[in-house]
Amino acid sequence: MEKNFTFSFKAITCIFTISILLYFYINRLNDITELKLSIPQLNKELKSIQEENNRLRYEIEQFESPVHLMELHRKPEFSHLKYPYENEIIQLPQILAQEK
Repeated sequence: MEKNFTFSFKAITCIFTISILLYFYINRLNDITELKLSIPQLNKELKSIQEENNRLRYEIEQFESPVHLMELHRKPEFSHLKYPYENEIIQLPQILAQEK
């Protein structure tokens, strides 16, 4: 009787342990699958952000172009702007300029 009880206890313990391990394994697989499914959406968002960055970079370059700045200089609302004198210009060393 005691032999039968020991065998039953060991069998139930093994089944319980295997069940717990199987549960955690399946749970981990579900997490991995969820992450794999989210990758295409994240790639789409990344591509959208990169395109927006490129568009904004182009806009900044167009706005800062010398031709556009000269057009702004000719407008009445910017007529108060003037070229600085040499003693008003501050030059930073090349190392500091690269840090920004």
